[in-house]
Parts: sequence; C-alpha cells; structure tokens
Amino acid sequence: MTASAALALLWLAPLLWAASTALRPEHETVSAVFHWLPQTWTLDAFAKVFAAGSLPRWLFNSALVALLVTMLTMAVSITAAYAFSQMTFRGKRWLFALSMIAFMLPFESLIVPLFRLMNQLRLIDTYAGIVLPQLVSPVTIYVFKQFFDAVPGDFRDAAVMDGASPWQVLRYVYLPVSGNIVWAMSIVVFIGAWNNFLWPFIVITSSEMMTIPLGLTQTQDAFGVRYAQMMAAALLGGTPVALAYVLFQRRVTEGMLAATGLKG
Repeated sequence: MTASAALALLWLAPLLWAASTALRPEHETVSAVFHWLPQTWTLDAFAKVFAAGSLPRWLFNSALVALLVTMLTMAVSITAAYAFSQMTFRGKRWLFALSMIAFMLPFESLIVPLFRLMNQLRLIDTYAGIVLPQLVSPVTIYVFKQFFDAVPGDFRDAAVMDGASPWQVLRYVYLPVSGNIVWAMSIVVFIGAWNNFLWPFIVITSSEMMTIPLGLTQTQDAFGVRYAQMMAAALLGGTPVALAYVLFQRRVTEGMLAATGLKG
C-alpha cells in the first residue's frame, strides 16, 4: 500500500464509520461488541430524520445562503480586484492595504460590532443578516488581483482603443480568461458558507431560519443520544457540498494551480 493510499484510507475511515453507523439500528450503536459493518442494515435513521420535518428546511436555508454568499462575494471580489489591479484612483494602495489587513483580524473579533449593526438594521434572524457579513473575502480579492496583474496589458489597451468602458473591459477581456479561477474560488466560498456555524449561531433565533450546521445541534438535542440519527443527519447535510466538489473537481484543481502559479 502506497503512502497516498494509506492517507486516503485514513481520511475515509471516519466517513465510512459515519455511514456504517447511520445504516444500523439504534441499539447497535451502543452495543458493547464492536462491528465495522451493521449486523442489521436499515434506513430507519434516515426516515426518522426526515420525519422530524425540519431537515428539508435547513437544507434549503443552507443552499440559499451559500448560493447568495457565493454569487455576491464573487461579484464584490472580482470588481474590487479589477479596480485595485487595473484602475487608477486616489488612495488605491491604502485601500488595498486596508483590505489585506483583514487577514490579521479573526472573524470572532468582529462578532459584537457585526451583531450590533445587524440589530440596528433589523436584520436579525433574516437571510440578509446571515449573508451580508460574509460577503467580503480578502483572500478572494487577493487571488483575483494577482491574476489580473498577470494578464498582458496589451489586451486591455486594445479594448480601450476600441472604445470599451472599464465594465466592458472586465466583462469581455478579463473574465473570459479567468474562468478556472472563478470556478475554483466559487467552490471554496460555497463550501465555506455552507459549513459556517459561528455567524448563523449568533444571528439566527428561530428554528425555521437555521442552516444545516446549526440545525444538526438542535437535532441532537431533540433526539437525545441517538447516534444513528445524528450520523444520518450529518451525512445528509454534507452530501450537497461533497457532490459540488466532485462535479467541479477538475475546474477547482485547474483554478488552484493557476492561482498558485501566479507571480505577485
């Protein structure tokens, strides 16, 4: 067995155990006799999770929030990176440096002012309250700026000579050549938004608005210590993200290679 196969097996072991636990009766999960595979195969845990009624709503909330965060974050990041890379305006270096300072600020340090702001705007327990504080991504801005810096300036000059506006230059020159990075960063942002627990935990106050990471904690309380149902809910919550990565794995890999191969 090669080292890569051993590492892959080590990574897969918890996932396989979660699936094995979800597919067995509840009494087997607390049995004193250890079995890798269920002695009795059943989908009862999945049926009970769906019967609880809230999981579809939590999945919908997570999908909506993750899609909104992804689309808006990409729009903000691409336009900001294009401005920092290709446009000239007063204070550009200072603004870019200020945006990069966010790398040194953990999100936890911003929770109190963000919550007060959302409360003043009456956005507590709303989709807008969940989405808006997640829209600024310094790393995404930096990646796009580095890529735009590497695009030959002749392309932009030719478009400008043909009468293209800055928006047209961005749309018809820079975006077409940055497709792989757009896909890669979109998947990264989507996964981060889907898995985000801390901010939804702070800003959400009702069960109907919960996302799947937050909802799973409520499922555990509602079911008690029922490991099969907990694992079934966790697998259902993680499946959409896994599928998204599998479907776009090639684009993500190509985008990451392009991004890491850039020179600042």
